[in-house]
Amino acid sequence: MNKEVQAQENAIHGRIDQGAERIKQATSEAVASSKEKFDRAADHVEDSLHRVTDKAASAANRTTDKVAQATERGRAAYDHAKDRADEWLDDVRDYVREKPVQAVAIALGAGWLLGRILRR
Repeated sequence: MNKEVQAQENAIHGRIDQGAERIKQATSEAVASSKEKFDRAADHVEDSLHRVTDKAASAANRTTDKVAQATERGRAAYDHAKDRADEWLDDVRDYVREKPVQAVAIALGAGWLLGRILRR
């Protein structure tokens, strides 16, 4: 009987080892499948982030270009206004040199009118 018990124990141990091996294999397959799914999800997230980053960089570049254009237009308008003001100032200087009495009279009249307006 001793041999029969030992044979049964060996058979039980063999079934336990086979069950453990099947569990190991199933676990390995589940882990491998999970890794694949996780890798695919991570790749998808990475691709999405790259697309979003590219779009944000493109928008930032377009904005920078528009700001540069607006700055250039503003600078051109400022330069034009400054040139016009310089021309007017030169014209006024020439007028004062040519007609000093009329220039003083105009200045007095403008000062008097401005004073009347500001008193109200």
